[in-house]
Amino acid sequence: MSTSTTVPRVSPTKVAFASFVGTTVEWYDYFIFGTAAVLVLNQQFFPTLEPLAGTLAAFATFSVAFVARPLGSILFGHYGDRVGRKKMLVYSLLGMGLATVLVGVLPGYATIGITAPVLLVALRFVQGFAVGGEWGGAALMALEHAPARKRAFFASWPQAGVPAGIVLATGAFYLVQLMPEAQFQSWGWRIPFLASAVLIVVGLYIRMRITESPEFEALQARREEPQRAPIGEVLREHKRSVLIGALSIAGGNTVFYLATVYMLAHGPQDLGFDRGLILLMIMAAAAIDIVSMPLVAMIADRIGRKRLLQLGAVIGIVIGVPMFALFQTGTAWGIFLAAFLALPVGHAFSSAVITSFIPGLFETRVRYTGAGLSYQLSGIIASAPAPFVATYLYATTQSSLAVGAYLSAVSAVALAAISCGPRTHLDREVAPAPGPVTP
Repeated sequence: MSTSTTVPRVSPTKVAFASFVGTTVEWYDYFIFGTAAVLVLNQQFFPTLEPLAGTLAAFATFSVAFVARPLGSILFGHYGDRVGRKKMLVYSLLGMGLATVLVGVLPGYATIGITAPVLLVALRFVQGFAVGGEWGGAALMALEHAPARKRAFFASWPQAGVPAGIVLATGAFYLVQLMPEAQFQSWGWRIPFLASAVLIVVGLYIRMRITESPEFEALQARREEPQRAPIGEVLREHKRSVLIGALSIAGGNTVFYLATVYMLAHGPQDLGFDRGLILLMIMAAAAIDIVSMPLVAMIADRIGRKRLLQLGAVIGIVIGVPMFALFQTGTAWGIFLAAFLALPVGHAFSSAVITSFIPGLFETRVRYTGAGLSYQLSGIIASAPAPFVATYLYATTQSSLAVGAYLSAVSAVALAAISCGPRTHLDREVAPAPGPVTP
C-alpha cells in the first residue's frame, strides 16, 4: 500500500462511520432473509414438504446467496479496481435494497405455486450478488483512508456492520413475531423486508457524502493503468493469497452462522425452546459484538493482525463444545452465554481484523477483486454449509458434541491457513508523517 502523505479530504472517522452504516444496512437486508428462512419461509414457499425437509429447503434457498457472492465480488471488484470504490458501493446498496423489498411483496406458494420459490431463489441470488460486491469496497474505503498505525481499528468498522445488521434484523423479527401467529405467517413477516426501503435511503445519503479512496486516487495520479481484467491477475499471480484469505476467516464465519441461523432453528424445533427468547439472546450478544470488533482491532494494531487472528482461531477451537453445552441448558443465561461465546468472543477475535488482513494480501490495483473474492469464497467453504452440516450432525448423532467438534475442526483449518500467511503489503509499510485532516 502506498506511503503517500496526501491529505485525505475527509477524516478516517467519517469514512469508517459511513462504511459502518452502509454495511449495517446491507447485512440487515441479508440477515432478515436468514431469520425468515428459519421462522417462516418453509411454510410460505415450501408447504408441501415435511418440516425437516422444508427447513433444509429454506436453508438451501438461504445458501444460494453464497454461490452468488463470489460472482458479485468479481464483477464489482473489476470496476472497483478500474473506476473506483465509491461508485460500486452505491450500486451494491441499490441492488440489495431492491431485491429485499421485492421479497417483501412476493406472493407465496399458495398464490402462485411453484413460481413463488423460483422467484424467491432468484431474489436471494441478487442479494448475494450485491453483498458480494459490498464487503470488499466497504473494507477498502475504511482501510485506505486510515492512518497506517490504526488501520486495523478503522477497517474494523465495516466488519462491525455485520453484527449491527444482525441486531436490526433480529430485533425486527422479534417484534413482528409477537403478533398473533396467523397474522405473522400471513403478512407480518413481510414488514422487516419492506422496512428496508427506509434504511436504503439513509445508507445512500451517508455513502454519497464520502470521497473516493486516496489509495485509488494515488494509483490514478501515478498514471498506472489498472488491469484490464483484475480477476485474471488475481488468479494468475495471487492464488495462494486468495486461498489463505478464504481459509483465514473460515472459523469466524462458521461460528457466526451456527449462532445466528442454526441455533435459531435448532432450539425451537429440536429442543422446544422459546423462539423469542433465542432471538433476544442473539440480539444482546450481537450488540456486544459491535463494540468488541473495534476493541479487538485496537489490540491488533499493537500486537499485529496475524497474531490476533491466530488467537481468534485458537479460541474457535476451544469454545465449540462448551458453546453448545451452554445452549442446551435451555435457560436464558445458558443461551445468552452460548451466544456470547459465539459472537463477541469467537466471532470478534476471528473477524475483527479480517478487513485489514485480507486486503493486505493484495496490491492496490487488484485489491478490491482479490480481497472480495477471498472473503466470498469463504462464504461457500464455511458459511453456507454450517447450518446444513450442523443440522445433519445433530439429526444423525442426537448430540451437540458433534456440532461443537465441527466448529473446532474448521477453526483448526483457519489456524493453519493464518500461520502459513505471508507478511502482507500493510505490514511492510512505514507509517506516514502525521498531518491534519478535515474534521
